[in-house]
Amino acid sequence: MAGNSQRRGRRVTAKKGASAGSGGKNRAGLAGRGRTLPADERPWHKGYSGTEQLPQRTAWKQEKERRAAAEEGRAPKIGQPGTKDTTWGAGGGGGRGRGAAPARGGSTGRGTGGRGAGKQPGRSGPRVAPGRKSNPAKDAPELLVGRNPVVEALRANVPATALYVAQGIEIDDRVNELVRIAADRGIAILEISRAEFDRMTGGVLHQGVGIQVPPFAYQPFEDLVTASLEQTAPLLVALDGVTDPRNLGAVIRSAAAFGAQGIFVPERRAAGITATAWRTSAGAAARVPVSQVTNLTRSLKACQEAGFVVVGLDADGETDLYDLEAAAGPLVVVVGSEGRGLSRLVGATCDLRVSIPMMSEVESLNASVAAAVTLAEVARRRTAL
Repeated sequence: MAGNSQRRGRRVTAKKGASAGSGGKNRAGLAGRGRTLPADERPWHKGYSGTEQLPQRTAWKQEKERRAAAEEGRAPKIGQPGTKDTTWGAGGGGGRGRGAAPARGGSTGRGTGGRGAGKQPGRSGPRVAPGRKSNPAKDAPELLVGRNPVVEALRANVPATALYVAQGIEIDDRVNELVRIAADRGIAILEISRAEFDRMTGGVLHQGVGIQVPPFAYQPFEDLVTASLEQTAPLLVALDGVTDPRNLGAVIRSAAAFGAQGIFVPERRAAGITATAWRTSAGAAARVPVSQVTNLTRSLKACQEAGFVVVGLDADGETDLYDLEAAAGPLVVVVGSEGRGLSRLVGATCDLRVSIPMMSEVESLNASVAAAVTLAEVARRRTAL
């Protein structure tokens, strides 16, 4: 045979021709199926209201839902007999009673709520689930823990809604006092397990006691300045962008110890009074008024117009702390943030920049430590007068 017609892989069939049409089927498919039937006209839907017999699976699902609803209606409610939650009766001076613990994120009445209720979804509050970050609402309640903070808060008549006491804790004078105060004020006293307390606090050291408190009530800035000027030695503390609530709590504690009449902080990009700040202040936040201001620079200028001398703490300040003669008069001490110190505008607004002399080559002090040293020196100078 001539040529290479015997080669392997040669074509032995005709070339593929044009594909056949669909005969109009595709065009008919694009025409649509008409309107969508409402639920009461679809026999396979659980909302069907006609007389046609329902499909077997739909009828089974509807029957299952009806049974679940009936079982839920017969289930015991929280606080009714049959639940295992236990509360300390507030009106009985610490005696036990039946009830349920309150929701961790909401307010509670006397003898209401419970540990079982706290596990329901949708609760807000201080509990942080393992491995997840909480983003509580700004007006969400806080859980204040620690024996000293709790006692100080109750002494200051902080409007607590519940007192939590861990089972098996060591009873001392502070625990007896806080239980007595809570009982006298009609606050629900709830006994819970240590494991439950650890879950509620996210692992924070709680010393076996805690109270649920509403959001912190900040004092208006104008009232803060007016009340300070009524004192013999007006003294205020301003924080310029301090973001750590532990530093805020420590400054509040130092302010209470050395006679400051109040603290004001920016609303944005700064720490507010949280449960951590409450604890660090050892309850001093209940005695020292705190204000939030929209613009710190404008607020400092308002203090200057009212007769205050504004001094900012700066490691490179031109005035030595021990030479601060302005400490005798109305004074505002401005503490910078952790790291960058005073911002440019705040530093330019201050009347004086004060440095703390140190014996060794230390770059700077912690914000709360610097505030404590300065306030102690101001108190010393005023006492010597």
